[in-house]
Amino acid sequence: MPRVVVFDETGGPDVLRIADEPVVEPGAGEVRVRIEAFAVNPLDQMIRAGQSPRPIRLPHARLGVEGTGVIDALGAEVTAFRVGDPVILAAVPDFEDKGAYAEHTTVLASRVVPRPAGMNVVDAAALWVSYFTAYGALVEKAGMRPGDHVLITAASGGVGRAAIQIANQIGAVPIAVTRHTAKEESLLAAGAAAVIATDREDVAEATRRHTGGAGADIILDAVMGPGLAELSLAAKLGGTLATVGWLDPRPASFPANPSLTIHRYMGFADMVDPVTVRRVAAFLAAGVRSGVLRPTIDRVFGFEEIVEAHRYLEKGTQAGKIVVTV
Repeated sequence: MPRVVVFDETGGPDVLRIADEPVVEPGAGEVRVRIEAFAVNPLDQMIRAGQSPRPIRLPHARLGVEGTGVIDALGAEVTAFRVGDPVILAAVPDFEDKGAYAEHTTVLASRVVPRPAGMNVVDAAALWVSYFTAYGALVEKAGMRPGDHVLITAASGGVGRAAIQIANQIGAVPIAVTRHTAKEESLLAAGAAAVIATDREDVAEATRRHTGGAGADIILDAVMGPGLAELSLAAKLGGTLATVGWLDPRPASFPANPSLTIHRYMGFADMVDPVTVRRVAAFLAAGVRSGVLRPTIDRVFGFEEIVEAHRYLEKGTQAGKIVVTV
């Protein structure tokens, strides 16, 4: 029988185990995907540790909101795909039942998109969540335009690196923020126009220096926490702040820049909207074809190494995405 990663209680990486489950036949409007690779995300860690933003049904819960594979069965009324089509899982909102940490999963056909031609499975597994989140926050909400100076916090992470590439694709100017000077060269190599390392300089002061004194047009923040007030001072008057995560779990301070337009972007709300999904999929496919968009992969694990993959994620030292091949 196909294998699946499950957990019966919340806790550390060791609660994860591999179990056998029968193959599920797709119902009307569904497709079954033979998973080839999936990404390990901070959200997976939160859910496994008991910090899920919504209740999770235990025992025998699954994980995984993104991955890639090949369709191996079609339900009735599915006309947009054929058996053998390579696809990317565009959203798995019911991940505790149908998560991507498995050899097979069955989802609505509207929850998969074609895998860009020529894209390998490791890169494809790491594409959707980070790039959808970065695109949604920067383009759909903040209205990023060519020439905009975009300040990107947690720039070494998956969303941060995706945001750098998307800003470059549109013609904006990405300014990366990192806690460590040692990451400067890799972020410049990833396409950042400038890097601000908070272990040596003040973010607001450095941003003004890089923007001719004006400040950033847009701030993309994945950190939140008590540093948000100080970060807001890096934006220009009338600028935009888009928050996409909560890497700092402490209460966020209120932005000190009263002229900011603030968006709290939750990508998973848009990932179940077919119109938005088609728009983002077209944008990402074009970027992949042109070579501008390519996920940064930090490390690849095998399916049997899922516990080790979560231990590695908890270290917080990765530069890019963690992927598991099946």
